[in-house]
Amino acid sequence: FTVSSHLIQHRRFHTGERPFECTECGKSFLWRSALLRHWRVHSGERPYACTDCGDSFRQSAHLTQHRRTHTGERPYACADCGR
Repeated sequence: FTVSSHLIQHRRFHTGERPFECTECGKSFLWRSALLRHWRVHSGERPYACTDCGDSFRQSAHLTQHRRTHTGERPYACADCGR
């Protein structure tokens, strides 16, 4: 590892350490960013809004997935049948 903090974070996979705990429900996380993302479950914050219909989401990936309902994009296909 080129940065010591990366080694510390990596060691958590081996030790099972999850130092970031939600004060609301007790769930714990490997990374602070995961705890902050989780906190939206309790706060109700939905910062990612669809410009087409106004639906909002807690995570940007969920907005990206939702946008496909408007565009018709289907980027994943079954290798067996093509669907």
